[in-house]
Amino acid sequence: MKEYTTQKIRNIALIGHGSSGKTTLIEAMLFLSKGTSRRGRVEEGNTVTDFDEEEMRRNISLSSALAPVEWKDHKLNFIDTPGYTDFVGEVRSALRAVDMALVVVDAASGVEVGTELTWGYANDEAMPRAVVINKMDRDNANFDRAMASLEETFDVPFLPLMLPIGAQDDFQGVVNLLEKKAYVGAKGVATDVPADLVDRVEELHTNIIESAVMASEVLMEKYLEDELSPEEISEGLRKVILKGDYIPVLASAGGDAAMTGLSPLLDMLIKVAPAPSDLPFKATTPDGEEQEYAVSDQSPLALLIFKNMADPYVGKVTYFRVFGGVLSAGDTVYNARVDEQERLSQLYVMRGKEQINVERIHAGDIGAVAKMAEAQTGDTLCSKSKPLALRGPIFPKPLYSVAVSPKTKADTAKMGATLTRICEEDPTLQWYQEFSTHETILSGMGDAHVETAVRRMQSRFNVNLEASTPKVPYKETVTAQGSAQYRHKKQTGGAGQFAEVHLNVDPMPRDEGFEYSWDVYGGRISTSFKPSIEKGVKSVMDKGVIAGYPIVDVKVSVYDGKEHPVDSKDIAFQIAGREGFKQAFRNAKPVILEPIYNFEITVPVEFAGDVMSDLNTRRARVQGMEQSAAKAIITALGPLAEMQQYATNLRAITQGRGLFAMELSHYDIVPTHMAQEIIAQAKAEEEE
Repeated sequence: MKEYTTQKIRNIALIGHGSSGKTTLIEAMLFLSKGTSRRGRVEEGNTVTDFDEEEMRRNISLSSALAPVEWKDHKLNFIDTPGYTDFVGEVRSALRAVDMALVVVDAASGVEVGTELTWGYANDEAMPRAVVINKMDRDNANFDRAMASLEETFDVPFLPLMLPIGAQDDFQGVVNLLEKKAYVGAKGVATDVPADLVDRVEELHTNIIESAVMASEVLMEKYLEDELSPEEISEGLRKVILKGDYIPVLASAGGDAAMTGLSPLLDMLIKVAPAPSDLPFKATTPDGEEQEYAVSDQSPLALLIFKNMADPYVGKVTYFRVFGGVLSAGDTVYNARVDEQERLSQLYVMRGKEQINVERIHAGDIGAVAKMAEAQTGDTLCSKSKPLALRGPIFPKPLYSVAVSPKTKADTAKMGATLTRICEEDPTLQWYQEFSTHETILSGMGDAHVETAVRRMQSRFNVNLEASTPKVPYKETVTAQGSAQYRHKKQTGGAGQFAEVHLNVDPMPRDEGFEYSWDVYGGRISTSFKPSIEKGVKSVMDKGVIAGYPIVDVKVSVYDGKEHPVDSKDIAFQIAGREGFKQAFRNAKPVILEPIYNFEITVPVEFAGDVMSDLNTRRARVQGMEQSAAKAIITALGPLAEMQQYATNLRAITQGRGLFAMELSHYDIVPTHMAQEIIAQAKAEEEE
């Protein structure tokens, strides 16, 4: 692959609803540009960007994948992203590495759920956008209807730069409105605009010029006095698109055999998509100061790691975007997060899973390196003499959890390391040991996300895990004072054991933890046994008394007892403290606490009523509702026990258009009738 400088690079992420044709469009671009010798098909599992075993099995994209397309002395780094909601992390990381989002819209379906969601992610990054109305050869394809759905859904001005010639079976080519030329057939042969489109082309061409001159007063003055050159119009367009003042709209049929409209599409992207040098980057210095730098070979070295891929054969493959400086094979880079330097012996440009060796990567380009030891997604690699930190991708917190357990002893040995590797690859996955339930928890964005991770661990690393609904991490506490006296006496012929402990258990304010008080006076128990009794009490705190869950927010006061001059010893007072605490706890009106979460749920207004009705059936308390444009933002407090599967439920209620975030708020007392069920279940499990 040739070496490309900053001005000749375009970084573009394809985002949008699943099945809008993103992968097929990239496959056609690669084939048209001779990047591949044959054109793969999603249905056959042989496309460049869907190379993961799970992607081939499901026939959908599950990970972001890079596909550089060389076209007319330029390199367009396309990143294919998943359209399914659960894999939002892949979209987020891709958007942080590019300079434009190309929103792919199905010409027959128009704006869909995934279109709205990924548009919002691009908004979060303040990302310049373009839209391509794709599949113009599909049954029921209608460019104007798709345009209308865009204008109805998004409150931004759309600017068509291409116009289809015909549609469905009659789709013949496209008109480049910038040049007022038609391109037809498989090779995109330039010809005159069809007579029935001439008037509309003139009107839309005028709109383009009037939009372009908004870029500067100089262009405006020249437009009023003289005619603008195509280069001046393109430059003006790029500036207004960069600012987000206009969203250009293109047209294509990437899936048809002739690849109609694809050549003009690539030409247009080169003209109007921002070059990396059009967007300066911000980085934080070690003293916390944020500075702005040009994306240039002359700027300080700054690489952002936006993706890691775990490969059982190659090892970890690390993807990075060069924001500043030039990176050469053999260079040493510095990772400030771990205060380590690493030498990059070999650099790659990735085309799907293919690693193409390169000697140098310029500012603005995207590359990869294998087997970096410490690199994590979001890390900045730089020069140790000029340390900088770039902002990493914005990742949401996981929303859906399962308990995972190994199927065999061999899986047990490998489970922890494999979970860590799979979570390094996808930061929207997290795993941890839940202390209160003694379960290993794997959390992600939804059921499909977590299921895919479990299957990948099996296919890539031969680690077989079983997934189940996790237990709710309840806790136990008391609501009143309870007292108990316990005597431990054991005589077996030799030295005996004797200890008697009198103690109180009192409730503490929520989240105050555990307090141990020694109120023994007159030497009834030697102070040397004070830690023994505490040790016995704490041995119960972890295991619970009424249902097997950890005990929190209690005060234990030892106020009396007895000892024997010979038979009293450490173990005897541990046992007495343990059993006395159990009795006092049962006498102190014990209750079970459950985790209560804050939920912020964003749904289209028409679904707000259904969502709130559903929340009421889940013991959730709606705290309020606000409206933003056509969206309702509902805040609620809900118990985790009723909301564990909420990601799936909300998707069903809102036809996939609902989003939510959740965060632990506090623990609250479980209703009595439910607490009895939890206790009964715990006893049944203990008997088993």
